[in-house]
Amino acid sequence: MIVVVAESAGFCFGVERAVTMAEDAAKKYGKCFTLGPLIHNRAVTDDLARRGVAEIESAEDAPEGAAVIIRSHGIGRREYSRLVARKIEIIDATCPFVAKIHEIVENAEIDGRFVIIIGEPQHAEVLAIADYASNCRVFPATEELSDWLRENADMRETAISVVFQTTSRREIYNSVTEFIKKECTNAIIFDTICDATNRRQKETRELARNSDAVIVIGGRESANTRRLYEIAREENPNVQLIEGADELDTSSFYRHHTIAVTAGASTPACIIKEVKRKMFEETEVRIDESTENTAGEAAVTPAAPVEEERELTLDELYDASFKTIHTGQRVTGYIAAITPTEITVDLGAKQSGYIPITELTGDETAEAVKIGDELEAIVMRVNDVEGTIMLSQRRLDAIKSWSDIEAAVESKAVLEGVVTEENKGGVVVTVRGVRVFVPASRTGLPREAQMSELLKKKVRLIVTEVNQPRRRVVGSISDVTRAERAEKSEAVWASIEEGKRYTGVVKSLTSYGAFVDIGGVDGMVHVSELSWTHINKPADILNVGDELEVYVISFDKEKGENGKISLGHKDRGQNPWAKFTETCQVGDTVTVKVVKLMKFGAFAEIIPGVDGLIHVSQIADHRIEDPSEVLNEGDVVDVKITEIDTERKKVSLSIRALGEAPAAAVEEAEESAEAETDTDTEE
Repeated sequence: MIVVVAESAGFCFGVERAVTMAEDAAKKYGKCFTLGPLIHNRAVTDDLARRGVAEIESAEDAPEGAAVIIRSHGIGRREYSRLVARKIEIIDATCPFVAKIHEIVENAEIDGRFVIIIGEPQHAEVLAIADYASNCRVFPATEELSDWLRENADMRETAISVVFQTTSRREIYNSVTEFIKKECTNAIIFDTICDATNRRQKETRELARNSDAVIVIGGRESANTRRLYEIAREENPNVQLIEGADELDTSSFYRHHTIAVTAGASTPACIIKEVKRKMFEETEVRIDESTENTAGEAAVTPAAPVEEERELTLDELYDASFKTIHTGQRVTGYIAAITPTEITVDLGAKQSGYIPITELTGDETAEAVKIGDELEAIVMRVNDVEGTIMLSQRRLDAIKSWSDIEAAVESKAVLEGVVTEENKGGVVVTVRGVRVFVPASRTGLPREAQMSELLKKKVRLIVTEVNQPRRRVVGSISDVTRAERAEKSEAVWASIEEGKRYTGVVKSLTSYGAFVDIGGVDGMVHVSELSWTHINKPADILNVGDELEVYVISFDKEKGENGKISLGHKDRGQNPWAKFTETCQVGDTVTVKVVKLMKFGAFAEIIPGVDGLIHVSQIADHRIEDPSEVLNEGDVVDVKITEIDTERKKVSLSIRALGEAPAAAVEEAEESAEAETDTDTEE
């Protein structure tokens, strides 16, 4: 008989962490408590009870100020608040993967999103998660979710966040994800299934498929253990679910050649070993007792071959529990500690794994990761003397990315990267850890522009050449921008119409106007259309790169991409001429500001956007050659409106008219003066 024990059997990271924290708490406090069973394994919880770790049902059951351990399943927001209110010393052993779900749900509530939880409605982990959201529903699988959406059709348009119980089956995740994407228009789906759980389930399925019988070890209250049992039963009818060696039924083992053993995440290694030992011991006894000759004596030769198991020494058992790590090997581990310069990674090896902060992926820092996160890296160096393993994420990313880069040449796939260097011939873009050189002619910048403008910016490019022996990659940014601009241009021309408004970007400035990109097509805003007030040139009020709200005045669609578009910017609803004609008329006296002096007169601002001309002959009551003899730009003077040309929108003003007497009085004065002259002559 061959017994195969699953590599993933036994404590997962979160459970092992919780048990270790509970053992440490027992040593420190002597007497402490857990809210509910720390894990779903009675042997472990009984052992902790003997050490002083008692189990309570709620925060109110703990003495005020006592030490309370939050189990790996986590607790809800309200229960946590009750612990704080009772001044409890909180030891948070919540699995980091569960804590991450709490964070996702809390953020969803802040953003006003409805939360859907896929899992067992009454499971401790699910109940705790649900307490972090005011608006949420729990569904075991797709069928129940579908029924609910059928009755609540309005939820299909609602902003939804979907999370999964960490021990959910991958098949359920795939089914729910496919359904949500098809039925809901504003959903964010988070894959919160624990990777260790996924690996354990996949391994169980494979072992069950290739074995004669399966033993699943774990607490019957454990969700992940029950799922392992269900998966095994789908592949193999000969499955036993036991909590310990005392429940093992070996009566049918003599018929089986290969027996697989797996265990839930809450099952300690000692129970797995005890079950395996009993399998061998009782199988040997049964074979000896059941194989008798005709004389009634026990047969010397057993009826079936039995694989002998030698008791290993403690040192051998210790060494066998660790995996061997080699330089260049890809490894996966969990973050155990974080310092400003490096991260310690638990690889399940004798040596301690560490990764310098500088070798993390991309721009990640120590603040971007946390204890309990899973991390994949490549082994750079194994030092058996110091007992350390140096790791690198950057190198692994580069290895993974190189094949993607090579494939991108053929597919013309658009890649994203960050410009990290500039040199004489162009720039270097880092794409997934690979250096891609972009010649100056392919950057998309104008010839006179500086390459430094692109530094530290995210860009999109295609790979045009890969020289594998030299590890040289060449790319083009301009090919992507040109293609994207052409696509946008086609969309603009397909929907353009007079009066349509756009938010554009100023691309260039001339003395007569500004060219504005309205999404793949440039239009021109004439200087006269930029403002109701007088400006000398567009550069007085605009800069290249400014956003500008514009509307279409006219366009020539027949020329396609080379067509011309005339744009406006000033608001027609704020026409200053209309305001002027509503409030002023010929003969009114107004206060104006001199804005420009010419040989023939002075232009003065009546209201913003409306100027009038004071002719040189109307500036003074005596003859002057130049307006500057009397006026300066910026002077504020009173004038009379002498003419309004509505058709040409021109206004004539006069200072001189303010000093002239009415016409009748002038004629009377002239007649009186003539009479006096005649009298003098007669005398």
